[in-house]
Amino acid sequence: MAQPPRPAKPSQHAPEILARFPVKDGMLQIGGVPLDRLAARVGATPFYAYDRALITARIRDLRRRLPKAVNLNYAMKANPMPAVVQHLAGLVDGIDVASVREMQVALDTPMPAERISFAGPGKTAAQLSRAVAAGIVINLESEDEMRAAAKAGKALGVQPRVAVRVNPDFGLKASGMHMGGGAQQFGVDAERVPAMLKRIGTLGLAFEGFHIFSGSQNLRADILIETQAKTIDLALALAKHAPGPLRHLNIGGGFGIPYFPGDAALDIAPVGKALGERLKAAGSALASVRVMVELGRYIVGEAGVYVCRVTECKLSRGEVFLVTDGGLHHHLAASGNFGQVIRRNYPVAIGTKMGAAKQEAVSVVGPLCTPLDLLGAKMTLPRAAPGDLVVVFQSGAYGLTASPTAFLSHPPPAEVLV
Repeated sequence: MAQPPRPAKPSQHAPEILARFPVKDGMLQIGGVPLDRLAARVGATPFYAYDRALITARIRDLRRRLPKAVNLNYAMKANPMPAVVQHLAGLVDGIDVASVREMQVALDTPMPAERISFAGPGKTAAQLSRAVAAGIVINLESEDEMRAAAKAGKALGVQPRVAVRVNPDFGLKASGMHMGGGAQQFGVDAERVPAMLKRIGTLGLAFEGFHIFSGSQNLRADILIETQAKTIDLALALAKHAPGPLRHLNIGGGFGIPYFPGDAALDIAPVGKALGERLKAAGSALASVRVMVELGRYIVGEAGVYVCRVTECKLSRGEVFLVTDGGLHHHLAASGNFGQVIRRNYPVAIGTKMGAAKQEAVSVVGPLCTPLDLLGAKMTLPRAAPGDLVVVFQSGAYGLTASPTAFLSHPPPAEVLV
């Protein structure tokens, strides 16, 4: 859990974060719908709302800035809402899932099975059997998974399609979450991959390629450029031991979004340019390889908001607390208890009083019986009243499904794609 917030002056966030959604007559608009009207349409608070147009615009921008030869995959774990996945299935080149439930949602979209991949440690024999039967690509995280996939294929009379998830000897520096380098539960250590590749050939598995994912939530272009170059070099070296031609290479993502005061948005233009140059330098070695960038948070994170309603304005020893019907059970990340060591505020607004002149320093809290239930600490916000709607921005990724929704048995929030 994150440490409690330090006493500090009210924090301010970058204007572009708040400006992503238009405002009319003091009312925030989501997908062109006034917030109060959207709340009435949903029927109750709290809820998550995702802006369809913003998701589409982000894909369009990525297509402009990444090399045309690069495929764009959606990491579904960032936001597995079926309507969001259905929308993205028509915009991206592939979907990466992290559970059989996500796999089923992905298979219900128009995305071809051969463009769906399944990653994550600890896949059971039953899960692998379902993946083999579906014809999706299994990113093998261990030698045990390799053997279990081969056994499932033999039982079903289907040749399993597999890639090896590699744990490289390097990580993504300055990332929010490290998933490569050193000892990891993710992937197969790079030095063990050659022997595994030889075994794949004898087990009758259909070798597709590699998945090399080093970390997430990075805002520095120079580090992403360096890591992508190392990833491609490693893949080409390992491919010399492969039992067949390298068909695809998933180089992961790691593109971050700004959450906190002082965060600067990632400039992906130099990342795309450097990747294009590296692929060109590889020449024929990658000419027939489907190179994929896998992104989740970067695609959907900034397109979503979490909305809750003020139920009480409480004064305690000179401090104002806006008590809402939302909280950490719906949005663990905004409470500071998902990846933060020192708690910092997500961007928060009073969506029904945008730009109001009368402001005050408040803390936004939820209804749970724990001091950890904190959505905003000592923030300067328009003076609110019971019934006003609080909005937490940057909430399109790792929101609902990354939160302990059963905590204290409060009801779960709704989700809507607008």
